[in-house]
Amino acid sequence: MLAVISAVILSVPASAQVDSDRKKPSADSADVDYKWEAFVGFAYTSLNQVNQSRYGLVGLKAGVTRDFGRYFGLTAEGSYYKFPISSNPSNPNPGDPRLYSGLAGPAVHADITGKFSGFLHGLIGIEHSGGESQIPATSFAGGFGGGMEYKVNNRFSLRATGDDIGASFSPINNSKELGYSAHRTWNPQASFSVVYHF
Repeated sequence: MLAVISAVILSVPASAQVDSDRKKPSADSADVDYKWEAFVGFAYTSLNQVNQSRYGLVGLKAGVTRDFGRYFGLTAEGSYYKFPISSNPSNPNPGDPRLYSGLAGPAVHADITGKFSGFLHGLIGIEHSGGESQIPATSFAGGFGGGMEYKVNNRFSLRATGDDIGASFSPINNSKELGYSAHRTWNPQASFSVVYHF
């Protein structure tokens, strides 16, 4: 009889522990504030530094952001643009233009409503304009932009971004006329990315 009573008394706390474990939210279902995010996606840039350029280029953009608190972060990103948005052989872009960039800077972000949030960032770094014999081929670059993000779940989001990035490249074949002096150009850019929070 004492053994039966002891078994009943000890089973009550054990069953309560099992019930409490079942009610605990998992890490993926709880609202967790992650410190890092990585993103990758398709991107577009205009090509204003290339003389007689008719088409912008599409490519890839990837990067990471480290958040510091609820509203501020630091972003570093890299882009590679290669493919013209039109491949009309009778009216192509001059040369075989490509654009690489590495940019970093501060970001400010905030929730807007529901699963939507927004951000603004300022970026500085370098751009390399290849495939069309520009001198210099690499330039200091910088600009600003922002975007919107839709939270799919705690780990993944979808992001749309727009930027305006300025750089100084020399016009092509200007060695005699301008002595390779650079002129500033601004390239609007857009990207659509998948974001992973961790």
